[in-house]
Amino acid sequence: MPEPAIRIRKLTKVYITSEREAGVGAAFRTLFRRKKKETRAVDGITFDLAAGEIVGFLGPNGAGKTTTLKMLSGLLHPTGGEAQVLGFTPWRREKAFLRQITLVMGQRNQLIWDIPAADTFELNRAIFHIPTADYRRTLAELTELMEMGELMRKPVRNLSLGERMKCEIAAALLHRPQVVFLDEPTIGLDVTMQRRIRAFLIEYNRRFGATILLTSHYMADVTALCRRVVVIHHGRLLFDGALTEMVERFASHKTLIVRPENPSADLSPYGEVVSNVDGAVTLRVPKADTARVTERLLRELPVSDLLVEDSPIDDVIARVFAEGK
Repeated sequence: MPEPAIRIRKLTKVYITSEREAGVGAAFRTLFRRKKKETRAVDGITFDLAAGEIVGFLGPNGAGKTTTLKMLSGLLHPTGGEAQVLGFTPWRREKAFLRQITLVMGQRNQLIWDIPAADTFELNRAIFHIPTADYRRTLAELTELMEMGELMRKPVRNLSLGERMKCEIAAALLHRPQVVFLDEPTIGLDVTMQRRIRAFLIEYNRRFGATILLTSHYMADVTALCRRVVVIHHGRLLFDGALTEMVERFASHKTLIVRPENPSADLSPYGEVVSNVDGAVTLRVPKADTARVTERLLRELPVSDLLVEDSPIDDVIARVFAEGK
């Protein structure tokens, strides 16, 4: 069996912070005795990623996702456990390691604000010692895939958020990293731009076989890109497996979208009515009762259309978090 691209064993990160109450007296007492608080941001997680996998790394705010990515990219040193990325220990920050990975954070910029993105690209070429011919070839491919065109010649401050994000991702991939850590890469983008970013990531993974670990609060990102998900909460691992397996395991309800021939028909006896829009009624039905309710609907009511769907992925994730508590 080939070695995994990313290997994590009992990875832990603990922060120690000082606490005190408000007031002059409390401030004076802390001069002699400080109250410490221990926060386990990441609490002994273990999982592997195979080369070429795209894996969704999910959890609510404060779950430890970004902290984990920072450890895997070498920005933070763990409190305990171990990790290997492409055979390297990340926090040693070896040059051979840094040339093969990248970290893209949707809320952090690497582009220089007052100059065109092309100048930042050129700076990255020099930092990573990319041969000129390779640089031009890669930049041409990224420009085509991301539809950047004239964007690279505009000062970064004149770009829209979506345009800037495209340039940010391109800048991070100029050296063709084999491992890509993405922390909310589509945050704040409109639906069209989100789709373009997803399509680009799929194509980049296909062309270069890159391993991608993705965090996102947009479940459309996860369902479009990831067959496998890793879910953490309060720093602990809750689930690691196929997205379809998670839906099957944690989805307690199915969604029925029914279009009765009589628009005024009352469908509440068949399940929880979630919405009624333009004659299409959405029902929420316990998964175990789906077949019986569907048969009953078709037998008792004239129906022009009926669609059975799994629970929305957001509901499934919420249930995973609830059970993790």
